[in-house]
Amino acid sequence: MSQTQAPKSKRPVRFIPLLVTAAIAAVFLAAAGFAFGASQETHDPFCASCHTQPESTYFQRSTAAAATDMASFHTSQKTNCIDCHSGQGISGRIQAELLGAQNAVKWYTGTAVQPAPLTVPIADANCLKCHPTVTQRGYTPQQKITIPGASSGEREGEGRANHWHQFMARWQAASVTAGTCTSCHAGHLTDGTAQTGFMNAQTVQSTCNACHQVLRREGGG
Repeated sequence: MSQTQAPKSKRPVRFIPLLVTAAIAAVFLAAAGFAFGASQETHDPFCASCHTQPESTYFQRSTAAAATDMASFHTSQKTNCIDCHSGQGISGRIQAELLGAQNAVKWYTGTAVQPAPLTVPIADANCLKCHPTVTQRGYTPQQKITIPGASSGEREGEGRANHWHQFMARWQAASVTAGTCTSCHAGHLTDGTAQTGFMNAQTVQSTCNACHQVLRREGGG
């Protein structure tokens, strides 16, 4: 006498379409959220809306008639906050988007720290994506500026073959404490002038001295 086998449950099979649908919906929502965030972060008022001081002051400077710091000068050149606060390529932009999403969650949950600490400093790659030729010999910028601490009348890209930019990579390779683009080109400080590219003479001179000290020890400064 044969035994009748119990019918197998088909419940797991029924859940597969639901899981697939949920996965597709999750991907769609994530993509839509990223696209929305990406579109909104191209507008400086959106970025400034979740910040208090000092970012609100930075934003106010960007809307003023005359540039008072390097960031507000960049704004006059059609550059937005996200352009400087994101790295190269898609990966750099995604990293900035994820950081922005984290900050948004903290803001809406009341856990944001104000003023917001700079947890991801502006890397050289952020600058070089728009200024790729700055480290080349004989580089000449469109805007002529006088280099603080340079010889009389010397301008950026002229004299000494743009050595301060060319030697940056050598300095960084020789020392973990080497300077970066923002060591001289601080975005939001107002202790420089338009003539000097908003660079502070004392800060630039200190950065130059630190570089020369390291490269002299390495036999090339």
